[in-house]
Order: sequence, then structure tokens, then C-alpha cells
Amino acid sequence: MEYILVIVFVGVLSSALSIFIVKKLDKAKFQIFIEQAKAKAKVIEHEAEVSLKDAQLKAKFECDREFKHARREYDVMLSKIEKKERELNEHLESELRIIKQEKDEIVEKNRKITSLKERMEQQKKTYENKTFEAIKILENASGLTLLEARELMLKKVKEDSRAEISSIFRKKYKIAEQNAKNEINNMLSLAVTRYAGEFAAERLINNVPINDEETKGKIIGKEGRNIKALEMLLGVDIIIDDTPNTITISSFNLYRRAVATKTIKELLEDGRIQPARIEEIYKKVKSEFDKNIQKEGEDVVLELGIKTMHPELVKLVGRLRYRASYGQNALAHTLEVAHLSGLLAVQMGGDAILARRAGLLHDIGKALTHEMPGSHVQLGAEICKRYDECDTVINAIYAHHGHEEPINVESASVCAADALSAARPGARREVLESFLKRVEEVENISTSKLGVLNAYAINAGREVRVIVKAELVNDDEAILLATEIAKEIEQKVQYPGEIKVNVIREIRAESYAR
Repeated sequence: MEYILVIVFVGVLSSALSIFIVKKLDKAKFQIFIEQAKAKAKVIEHEAEVSLKDAQLKAKFECDREFKHARREYDVMLSKIEKKERELNEHLESELRIIKQEKDEIVEKNRKITSLKERMEQQKKTYENKTFEAIKILENASGLTLLEARELMLKKVKEDSRAEISSIFRKKYKIAEQNAKNEINNMLSLAVTRYAGEFAAERLINNVPINDEETKGKIIGKEGRNIKALEMLLGVDIIIDDTPNTITISSFNLYRRAVATKTIKELLEDGRIQPARIEEIYKKVKSEFDKNIQKEGEDVVLELGIKTMHPELVKLVGRLRYRASYGQNALAHTLEVAHLSGLLAVQMGGDAILARRAGLLHDIGKALTHEMPGSHVQLGAEICKRYDECDTVINAIYAHHGHEEPINVESASVCAADALSAARPGARREVLESFLKRVEEVENISTSKLGVLNAYAINAGREVRVIVKAELVNDDEAILLATEIAKEIEQKVQYPGEIKVNVIREIRAESYAR
């Protein structure tokens, strides 16, 4: 038991001693660690101080370097600015010197101008005085007043000027005539000889033959119902008179007249003449005519070699078959103009296809004049603009009646071809009354001129021969007189084609009113 107690005591003592020793050792180690940490802290602090000093030195160095660089740039910029300032000052001084010099010159010139004005005023007064004295002397010497002398002087100047103008005009006219006459004649003759157009004379009435007189009663109908229905539907006048076996259809519209003629013939063959049947036959005939018109327009376009054209324009071209001007069929005239303009354009270096297209459409407005208000020129231009035709076509429509000037060779060729087609002998006919009135107007205009002995309209009114007095009109004035008469005819007289003015003295001077 004691032995166990001893062992326990020894064990406790050894444990306490061990714990004490361990604590002492741990305290010593902890102290060592603290000292080591302090040492490391001092080292780190020292290194931080060194790094800070290095950073400060480096920053100072960089700052000095940047400052020196900025200083150099500043010095350079300052020197440039100073140089620029010196140059600007020098330039300003130079400009000021120039301005001052110019100012002095202007002042000097103004002084001279003022002096000249004063001298001119003095000279003007002196001239007026001398002129007044001379006029008084002339009045006393000639016995004429100032007004009479002035009129005499103006008359003399006018006579001298007219003679000089006539001489210049004659020379210029001869030069132009020599240069252009042969070329123009060759072009026109070649174009005409290569194309011969058809001519169809149109009238204002159509006659429909019937088998017997009883048919007239059927057409009139009970209480005139049938004939009223026909006239209202067809838009024509149906004349039934004592003419045997004939019914007359009258209308200015050739298309309506043709449709009416065909409709009445169909009704006569059918035998059933009543309002319902009249309307049925009319619709059938009109549909056939529309198809034929479209086909005829397409044939014309194909004949002229025109590739594309709007169907409405093609239809209007075909409808020109039923339109006439002074007895000349519009479609025949249009074809003639198209072919001639194409030939002329080729000879002048233009586009033949474009010229033919413009020639084909130049009178397209005539197909609309019976249904729409306005001139055929305006209507034609509007319809072509609507369907996007080119500027040349539009210009040809306006130019062929003088509303615009031709813009190119193709448009000019259309104008020439139109005048040629309308003016050729036999192309057109007109009412006797209007023909006589035009001839009288042309002769009166010609005889109203000073120095004209007599004037005669010949060649169906397309030429006027003016016989002048040789002692009053010389050769130069004859050319000027022909031009004056032609211009006055253009302004005052309405006529198709052209009128040739032929002034006869010792020579013949010719001009044309177009």
C-alpha cells in the first residue's frame, strides 16, 4: 500500500515537474518568437523606408524629367507663337500700307473724276449752246423749224439705214441660200422619192343603199321611235328624204359615221328593226370596230419598226383612220410623216426609229378632239406624257405647230416632214369660202407695202407673186420686202402648209411663211 502511494506521489511529482519544465520551455520559445517577429518587423520597416526613399527619388527624377520635357515644348511653342505674331504684325503692316496706298489712289481718282465731270458739264453746256446756235443758223438759212428739221433728219437716217440693212440682209441671205439650198433640196427630194404615201379623200356623209322605199318606213318606225333610237345611240344624223333607194348618214366624226353605216347595214340584212335589236347590233358592230382599230394600230407600229408602245396609244393610232383634216386622212398623213421623218433623220445623222415614233405620235391628239375639249397639240402631249413617252416625242408634238423650238434632229425632221406632207399638191382640200378669204388676205397684205405695184395669189393660194416698182424698190430691198410680207402672213393668216412669197423686180426674191 505504501509502495502504491509512493508510486502515485512520484508520478504526480514527475507530472508537475514535467508541466513546469514544459511551461518554462514554451515561455522561452514564445519569447524567442516575439524577438524574431520584432526583428522581422524592423527589417520590413527598414526595407519599406528604403523602398519609400527609392520611390521618392524615382518620382522626383521622373517629375524633373517631365518638367524639363514640358519646358522644352513650352519654349518651342512660345518661339513659334512669337514668330507667328511677328509675321502677322508684318502682314498687317503690309496690308495697312497697301490699303492706305489704295485709299490715296481712290481719293486721287475721285478727284480726277470730279474734275472730269466738271469739264464734261462745261463741255456739255458749250455743246448745247453751239448746237442751239447752229440750229438757229440752220433755221434761218433753210426756213425750217426745229421739229421739221428733226423729222427730215430722221427720215434721211431711216432711208440710209434701211438701204444698209437691206444690203447686209441680201449678202447674208445669199450666203445662207448657197450653203443650205442644195443640201435641203437633196434631202427632201430623196425622202419624197423613197416614199409615196396613200391619199384618201373623206367626206362628211355616207350613203346607205336600200332595196325599196318601204325600208325607209321601217327605219323611221312607229312615231319615229326607231330613227330616234338610232340617232341617240349612234350619235349621227340620219337623213331620209326623197332621194330614191338611199339613206344618208351625216356626221363630222368619221368613226361614228362608219359605225353607224355598218350598224344600219346589219339591221337591214337582219330585217328586225326595233330599239332592242338596234342596241344589240350596235354593241356587236362597235366591238368589231374596236378590235379592227387595235389591229390596225398594231400593224402600223409593226410596219414602222417600233418595238414597244402602250396599248392605249396603239388604239389611238388605229383610230386616226377615222379622222381627217382638210380632207386628208389623219392616219395616211401620220404614216407619211413617220416615213419621211425617219428618212430625213437618217440623212442628218439622227435616230430613224425615234424620228418615226415621234412622227407617228405627232398628231395623236386628233383621235381625241371629238370627245375631249382642247387642241390636238395639247391633248396629244398630255396623253403621251401619261404613258411615259420620251422628251423628243413630246417636243415634236409641240414643235410641229410652233409651240416650242425643236430640241434635236429627230424633232426637227418631224416638223419638216409634217409641213411637206400637208403642203404637197392634192394632199388637202378646203372650203371655197375660206380659200377665197385666205387668198384675199394674202393679196391685201402684199399690196399694203410701200412700192408694191400689184400682187397675185397663184398655185391654189400657196404662192403670191408681188410685182414692185423698180424706181422705189431696189434689189436689196426686194429681199427685205419678201421677208416682211412672209412674217406678216404668218401672224395674220391661217393656212395649212406654207405660202411662198415671190417678189419680182429685176430679180426675184423668195421667202416662205411657215
